[in-house]
Amino acid sequence: MGIAERKERQRKEVRESILESAWHLVNEDGWQNLSIRKIADAIEYSVPVVYDHFENKEAILSVFNHQGFQLLGNDLLAAKKLHTAPAAQLEAIAFAYRNFAFHNKQYYQLMYGLGMPTCESLQSVPELMAFIGVIFSTIDELVKAGNKENENTWMKVHSFWSMIHGLVSINLIAPPVGHMGLTVEQMNDMILTDFIKGFLKGLET
Repeated sequence: MGIAERKERQRKEVRESILESAWHLVNEDGWQNLSIRKIADAIEYSVPVVYDHFENKEAILSVFNHQGFQLLGNDLLAAKKLHTAPAAQLEAIAFAYRNFAFHNKQYYQLMYGLGMPTCESLQSVPELMAFIGVIFSTIDELVKAGNKENENTWMKVHSFWSMIHGLVSINLIAPPVGHMGLTVEQMNDMILTDFIKGFLKGLET
């Protein structure tokens, strides 16, 4: 291996080390407490070394933001492929979305740290556009199946996305308490199922 190749490999190893340490720190202290200084101390390098790989902390967060939406998109697509009927696909997508948020709270908090993504961010994060595409294609099939030429698919996508994100956010902040012999998990499933039934009913009427 030549000198140039060795240096490039070492550079990649340091970059990966920075990201691994950043992720470890986030899981310990949260996104708000992450800093370039803490990352440098964790990997036992100087602060300038970190800045040599990432312009600032936001650049590091951007990497994880892309990763989060890619993982979410993969989960939604896998859930959709388990069914053939669009209605069943949409329900599976909703549950996969909810499960991702609950099982990947650090990713989800970063992905929505500034609220719902904007049109500009859709264009700048291809992983986000791909994730939305899974939802769009499913809802579009339902709209076409209902022969609703005047129905705006994008509006329905945003309605679906906004409502499910709202349900997830509420649950992350204040999970519902179990009652009538039901566990919290069962209550969550019932709430999400009720939402999906209402959304699908709206597409039928």
